Amino acid sequence: MVDTWLAEHQVDLVQWRRHIHANPELSRTEFATTEFVATWLTKAGLAPRVLPGGTGLLCDIGPDGPRIGLRADMDALPLQEFTGLPFSSTVPGVSHACGHDAHTSILLGTALALAEAELPVGVRFVFQPAEEVMPGGAIDVVATGAMQGVERIFALHCDPRLEAGRVGVRVGAITSAADTVELVLDSPGGHTSRPHLTSDLVYAIGTVITGLPGLLSRRIDPRTSTVMVWGAVSAGKAPNAIPQTGMLTGTVRTGDHATWELLEPLVREIVDALLAPTGVRYQLNYRRGVPPVVNDERSTRMFEAAINDLGPGALADTMQSGGGEDFSWYLEEVPGAMARLGVWSGRGDPLDLHQPTFDIDERALAVGVRVLTNIVLQAGR
Repeated sequence: MVDTWLAEHQVDLVQWRRHIHANPELSRTEFATTEFVATWLTKAGLAPRVLPGGTGLLCDIGPDGPRIGLRADMDALPLQEFTGLPFSSTVPGVSHACGHDAHTSILLGTALALAEAELPVGVRFVFQPAEEVMPGGAIDVVATGAMQGVERIFALHCDPRLEAGRVGVRVGAITSAADTVELVLDSPGGHTSRPHLTSDLVYAIGTVITGLPGLLSRRIDPRTSTVMVWGAVSAGKAPNAIPQTGMLTGTVRTGDHATWELLEPLVREIVDALLAPTGVRYQLNYRRGVPPVVNDERSTRMFEAAINDLGPGALADTMQSGGGEDFSWYLEEVPGAMARLGVWSGRGDPLDLHQPTFDIDERALAVGVRVLTNIVLQAGR
């Protein structure tokens, strides 16, 4: 069934992706993308429901009863594109450098292909806004009741390290929790010749820069893949003046859900212990991001079966990523799995996600449609 659909609509699938790619929209502003998808679904006789706020939509097909959920994200990144493609972004400073244009096109193709089939189970297509902002638009989607009646949910994510035609899966955590730590410090300041008469803010910053990641590594089981990395530091301008204010920002990531629950109180405890002897005042802003995406075994086996139908060599192993993905919020509600869709052409060095030159091998679009349709059609076996 899907081969017939792809033979007739392969060109459409590529054109949808190129249209979305050329017209990227940032998180929670995906109005035109939502309208584009809704228009094609409606033309096929389906009944999409736009989510509150006007971005993102749901669409059900198939028999009543417990449904399989299939999800794609729609938003772009605040990043200038430098691919030179004829369908490059027409929006300055905004681009689909994470492959969400491919995700959306694949799910649209899957919906239209399955609309022509007799389905063994109902399906809910979730076109989600705002994945690229934390804690993620998935929370808003879940709040609308989108998971009610959904038995399990699946998603694909572009992987530029895998060749097109291959799809990677794993049981357990496939992404990490990602939290943000912002530490604002202040002291009276003073002359660098008399640090004993004030609180040395720069010394205090240095203590936290090395102390927090080090102590976390001694307080948390290393098998949880927990890592703390600072991304920005600022304080002072003059070499002979102890500054009054400073700031540190960084991320804490873990692949273990139980550890994620413990991180904030532990970070607060360690920061307080490190700074107490320095006399420097501080404000710690700890912002929880997303939990890890943890693939349950049954859903992963369903993915494997769907991928194996593509032929020998299509199924690949994949490692856990340190990146965060808000698909995890759906898995707080129902079991499911995410797989990694190979999008590398096999020529030259793979380009990483979130790079201004990122692009995909468009042969991966048909692979994605085949995998997602297989999941649904095999569900009745």
